Amino acid sequence: MISRSYTNLLDLASGNFPVMGRERRRLPRVMTVPGNVSEFDEDQAYSVSSDNPSSVSSDRMIIVANRLPLKAERKNGSWSFSWDQDSLYLQLKDGLPEDMEVLYVGSLSVDVDSNEQDDVAQILLDKFKCVPTFFPPDLQSKFYDGFCKRQLWPLFHYMLPFSADHGGRFDRSLWEAYVATNKLFFQKVIEVINPDDDFVWIHDYHLMVLPTFLRRRFNRIRMGFFLHSPFPSSEIYRSLPVREEILKALLNSDLIGFHTFDYARHFLTCCSRMLGLEYQSKRGYIGLEYYGRTVGIKIMPVGINMGRIQSVMRYSEEEGKVLELTKRFEGKTVLLGIDDMDIFKGINLKLLAMEQMLKQHSNWRGRAVLVQIVNPARGKGIDVVEIRGEIEESCRRINEEFGKPGYQPIVYIDTPVSINEINAYYHIAECVVVTAVRDGMNLTPYEYIVCRQGLLGSESDFSGPKKSMLVASEFIGCSPSLSGAIRVNPWNVEATGEALNEALSMGDAEKQLRHEKHFRYVSTHDVAYWSRSFLQDLERICVDHFKKRCWGMGISFGFRVVALDPNFRKLSIPCIVSDYKRAKSRAILLDYDGTLMPQNSINKAPSQEVLNFLDALCEDKKNSIFIVSGRGRDSLGKWFTPCKNIGIAAEHGYFLRWSGNEEWETCGQGSDFGWMQIVEPVMKQYTESTDGSSIEIKESALVWQYRDADPGFGSLQAKEMLEHLESVLANEPVAVKSGHYIVEVKPQGVSKGSVSEKIFSSMAEKGKPVDFVLCIGDDRSDEDMFEAIGNAMSKRLLSSNAQVFACTVGQKPSKAKYYLDDTTEVTSMLESLAEASEASNFSLRELDDAL
Repeated sequence: MISRSYTNLLDLASGNFPVMGRERRRLPRVMTVPGNVSEFDEDQAYSVSSDNPSSVSSDRMIIVANRLPLKAERKNGSWSFSWDQDSLYLQLKDGLPEDMEVLYVGSLSVDVDSNEQDDVAQILLDKFKCVPTFFPPDLQSKFYDGFCKRQLWPLFHYMLPFSADHGGRFDRSLWEAYVATNKLFFQKVIEVINPDDDFVWIHDYHLMVLPTFLRRRFNRIRMGFFLHSPFPSSEIYRSLPVREEILKALLNSDLIGFHTFDYARHFLTCCSRMLGLEYQSKRGYIGLEYYGRTVGIKIMPVGINMGRIQSVMRYSEEEGKVLELTKRFEGKTVLLGIDDMDIFKGINLKLLAMEQMLKQHSNWRGRAVLVQIVNPARGKGIDVVEIRGEIEESCRRINEEFGKPGYQPIVYIDTPVSINEINAYYHIAECVVVTAVRDGMNLTPYEYIVCRQGLLGSESDFSGPKKSMLVASEFIGCSPSLSGAIRVNPWNVEATGEALNEALSMGDAEKQLRHEKHFRYVSTHDVAYWSRSFLQDLERICVDHFKKRCWGMGISFGFRVVALDPNFRKLSIPCIVSDYKRAKSRAILLDYDGTLMPQNSINKAPSQEVLNFLDALCEDKKNSIFIVSGRGRDSLGKWFTPCKNIGIAAEHGYFLRWSGNEEWETCGQGSDFGWMQIVEPVMKQYTESTDGSSIEIKESALVWQYRDADPGFGSLQAKEMLEHLESVLANEPVAVKSGHYIVEVKPQGVSKGSVSEKIFSSMAEKGKPVDFVLCIGDDRSDEDMFEAIGNAMSKRLLSSNAQVFACTVGQKPSKAKYYLDDTTEVTSMLESLAEASEASNFSLRELDDAL
């Protein structure tokens, strides 16, 4: 059975999200959302927050991963399933509350016939609380072997597709298959989810666009994502044609987890360079503000399951594997490597380093043995056949050169090895060597350390000595947490060879100290610690979910949820017109760029339409209209010459003119601008060293802007300039502020907020206390006006019954209580007010004529 969505991949990739077809409609196996699954067949771009009582009394965790933590086997014509005790997704339950129900959504590692899928799904749900996702074989191949393993996996491990033969060029059909598969996982999640009570934890790069599907359906869903692979630097990631789609999809999560700070830093840099988002760190937590939502960034390397390793150690001891290997390698010093067959594991570099050590340190010939265990490749990865041939050739060459009867320096094992036998190898190995050129985490060193510690509480001699040594690549995720390891650059074969010699030659006392340090960390930062910490941060970041008003915006993977204060609402034109008509003394304060005039407009002068309705508003004697802008007074004065009665506050209120017939007055504390001679040379110095930056010279202020500079370097320069200017201007009556891609120096006390208060107080002194305020703006400087209006009420600068309308342009977090979507809506609303004024003036003229 192939679903309709699979046959329409182009729609999926473009974000149209067609409905997935089903031949059978049935109730979900676990009823958590009242009603049938059919009620949720259509995607909705609004929040589904059930008003009905939940059938679940406490929080649940839904873990979504590419693979279910199950083993499947077909015996005598029937399926047999069991838990995969080595699966991370099963082990992480240890860190979750005991009373928290855990459901799994994922695929099986085996193919199940379509006529058996319903029965298998029922068994897995009843016995294991697992919801399997089935997809057609060709879709599976394009999704996993295609997009995941041939495009995402190489790119995330720093391999660029320089040619079609190496890395594989971007294939749009594979991306469409990736989206389609994520859609199938989404459909399985919504069968069992209760959006008000459940947590959803999505794992790894296979499902990076799933957060958008879920957030689109459930705006307030509590959702985390953890990436188990590296995240590349922005210079690598930016080569991905669907880079922004994936970033925006991930940002629909509430919490995004990474193993190391490097991976998180690369992700944050990509968000900054490609989406213009800046992160903030507060009380140890890193967060990105994304349309009113705070997306948390979690840095926490995964751990191992101590209990599982202890049980394996016990079983391995009972089997006698340790004794068998001890006898086999008697008189030899064993180095151990355990890696998947993958081009990024650096297996051949390890062999070359071993060869280098034997060449440079002849005392290890005949004594040192490198046991290299190679696990089968996890998929149809890139260049697997070539790398296998290269490894086998190196093994043959080294063994021929340094081997002799009874001794082979390289023991190469490429057949399946049981976990008990691997445990035994850990026991006898003097050193574990990991030379991956790039790896998300790699838990082999952790497992080795625990095995070398021995069985806790056991007196057995086979528990092994309490010492261990590690030679670890600096490019693997576990490296930062293993400070006692000898860290190497695996590309430097000579240095790695010397590190192997150093590890084997080190004294037992030093090995013991390093081992104890590692064991303390590994034993306390296990998988339970990791999952418990992630859940705690997810709960913390989601605590305000139901305190804000949320709604979806955008199409395709540009979809996002805007979360705003519950009192924040769209300005109703009929409502404001009604209050406008009743008012006797009105103050209307309007920003210019982004409010009356679109930001992207090439011609910045106001249109005749704008001038007409502003002039009509000014003709009403009850109105005091002001343009409050950061622009200079010359340009504003020239543009608004036709409106004789309009007031202008230029340069954020430093210059104020009450009408076209009056002179400009200054609102700053002084007129001494000697400080400009100090500031300008400093700004010029930074402009010369920051390509893409410039200086804007105003009458009352100097602004350094770096909008066209490299975001990272520009931000760094701005921070340094801010500190520099604050130091040299410490005794000057100026304020140094940083804004959106700017650093500004201006006289103290100058802001749109202060000039607003001046206008209100002046009108009150003239016996015209304001009983109607309309204030509209679109950027950070306008927030000062919105705040000043709130303060004006408490300072009694406004009439006690004043109607206040503070309005921002665009749906975004603001101190204003109202919003209008764009400049078109602003002009439409102002035209409605102008019409109300004209109607009122016409009625007054008729009354005068009648009298």
